[in-house]
Amino acid sequence: MSLMEALDASMPGVSPGIYDEKDFRAISEIAHAEAGIVLPAGKAMLVYSRLAPLVRNSGCATFGAYVIRIREDAVERSKTICALTTNHTFFYRESHHFEHFASDVRPGFVNRLRSGGKVRLWSAGSSSGEETWSLLMTLLGPDRSEGIDIAKRDVRLLASDIATHALTKARAATYRTEDLKPVPDALRRNWTQNSGDETTIAPEVQQIARFRTLNLLGDWPMQGQFDVIFCRNVMIYFDNPTKERLVARFVDKLVPGGWLYIGHSERVTGPAMEHLSTMGPTIYRKRSA
Repeated sequence: MSLMEALDASMPGVSPGIYDEKDFRAISEIAHAEAGIVLPAGKAMLVYSRLAPLVRNSGCATFGAYVIRIREDAVERSKTICALTTNHTFFYRESHHFEHFASDVRPGFVNRLRSGGKVRLWSAGSSSGEETWSLLMTLLGPDRSEGIDIAKRDVRLLASDIATHALTKARAATYRTEDLKPVPDALRRNWTQNSGDETTIAPEVQQIARFRTLNLLGDWPMQGQFDVIFCRNVMIYFDNPTKERLVARFVDKLVPGGWLYIGHSERVTGPAMEHLSTMGPTIYRKRSA
């Protein structure tokens, strides 16, 4: 069955004059060039459902007309990419990463901060903030007085994502109370404020985070390097050459001895592995020499 036949079979009410194989291929090419997103033929329905509201709101009568619009209009193109990104995440996702961070990484950071040093973290592809807050609550730890002292030190976390709507939710730092259940009890007690059905991340945690819109395939304005980079379940949407280039850039942005955490279904391959040691499941450390 061709892509066009698949479209007809699954959406009998959609005219080929509104959305067809040519439109899907054009949108796929734009998504890949702009953000590295790979959209195989099986995603044709997803593209239609996510972009149809944008097509209507733009005043375009067809997807073909909308393709012309987004090729010429950077703002509309950005809306398209945001709509095509997947923002599924949750608190304490892949908990072994946070457990490793707490046991193997955090103690050294605490000592460094107390000695007047600095710590820089990056949640790359931070989505709606659950990863950001999970990491920062883990850093501040189960002892509230110790955590408050850490929060006053020279520690910052950059949370970046290409999807502006996801960052808006992250900045608000308020979630359904039930969404916080995966977080260990001591961290949830120390670093959140519950008001019934909603829970807000505590101010001591929020003050550490900085949120920025960033396309991982574009220019990175950050001047310094990071001690830790979390980029999890982002690269699964990229092809292999794009993944390898991105990981190489991450390595350049890590301090010697810095840590890289990636998603459970992702792997580091290519030249970047020459500079990384595998320290655990999807946990890597940049070699010092």
